[in-house]
Amino acid sequence: MRRSAGILLYRFSPHLEVLAAHPGGPFWAKRHEGAWSLIKGEIEDGEDAEHAARREFEEETGIPAPTHLTLIGSIRQKSGKEVLGFAAELDVDPADLGSNLIEIEWPPKSGRTIEIPEIDRFAWFGIDDARIALNPAQREFVERLVELTE
Repeated sequence: MRRSAGILLYRFSPHLEVLAAHPGGPFWAKRHEGAWSLIKGEIEDGEDAEHAARREFEEETGIPAPTHLTLIGSIRQKSGKEVLGFAAELDVDPADLGSNLIEIEWPPKSGRTIEIPEIDRFAWFGIDDARIALNPAQREFVERLVELTE
């Protein structure tokens, strides 16, 4: 089973907001609803979930991971992948974040590769907007965060 771990940043500005990441590349370019995600990546063999979340956060944002993380549980996405989520309060400017580059085959099954940013943009969302923008399975992390911060 594939497993990922990620960090859901939040801030109060003045109301609760969460930072989400939009995947890069032509497949996701025009998608919004359900396309956004917490900042996450796959857990490598033998790797601790919190370590994986920190590593992926740094690769995908270009800044150090927050010091204190709170486990907010796991969810199973439609693909079957399990995602372990951590929450951290940190106010960052999305313009200061920059993702690593990856190679993908595009168009699919063409044999050609292109280089794209793994994440093409970051944005803060109020809770109601996050419930629409986030991957449907990951919306549960928002609900857990709301309970945690009340």
